[in-house]
Amino acid sequence: MYYIDTHAHLDGEEFAEDRDDVVRRAKEAGVGKIFVPAIDMKSLHTVMETCKAYKGYAYPMLGLHPEEVKADYKSVLADMKSVLDDQMTAKDEEQASIIAIGEVGLDYYWSREFEAEQVEAFEEQVKWAVDYKLPLSIHCRKAQNEMVKVLRKYQKDLCGGVFHCFTGNEKEAAELLSFDNFVLGIGGVLTFKKSHLPEVLASVPLDRVVLETDSPYMAPVPMRGKRNESAYVQYVLKRMAESYGVAEDVVARQTTDNVIRVFRV
Repeated sequence: MYYIDTHAHLDGEEFAEDRDDVVRRAKEAGVGKIFVPAIDMKSLHTVMETCKAYKGYAYPMLGLHPEEVKADYKSVLADMKSVLDDQMTAKDEEQASIIAIGEVGLDYYWSREFEAEQVEAFEEQVKWAVDYKLPLSIHCRKAQNEMVKVLRKYQKDLCGGVFHCFTGNEKEAAELLSFDNFVLGIGGVLTFKKSHLPEVLASVPLDRVVLETDSPYMAPVPMRGKRNESAYVQYVLKRMAESYGVAEDVVARQTTDNVIRVFRV
């Protein structure tokens, strides 16, 4: 059984001591690919190096995370755009490896200090996705209305993406899925005892969801409290199969097909 972890911070310092073992355990658990998002310039370099080390297994995404949008965001975006341009115009196919713009979005959960800057940064990166015909990996907390407003402006030109770490209700899911070729990223929250996601998924077609861990964060039951890793996506898969009332291999096949459709990898 083969499936994909569409969001894992494999480059993080949390994996510095045993990254090879983490990848080995993921492969043993049936994870066929891992998508690794950047969140700032520092992580962009670690993401690229990590994905080179596991080429053909780990795939890089490029973006400025909303919580990393500060007063200097314009210069950071300029530096990121330079890397993106180099990657996407490289004659050497070995170099052109960015598969998506992410992790980008809006986050007003902790602070609205850089609210306007977050919107501007997000819109700029949405334009990158349009220009290079890349999918988006979108992070959104307490800002769905503002996020949707930006996406509507480019809706006809977007090629798709993932609404990462979806934890909303049926109405919110329906609004997000009104964007063609976008899917909901479902992770460890699905397994939590008080999670309402199993009920919400009843209104979401199986061809509109993908699996993720967001490791090293958000470990699923029965691993809560531990460092999350890609191998644990198997627990999300199991709970998703229960939610849909289908066999685990059905979920594995369909979510993998969904990933290939959106990311084209």
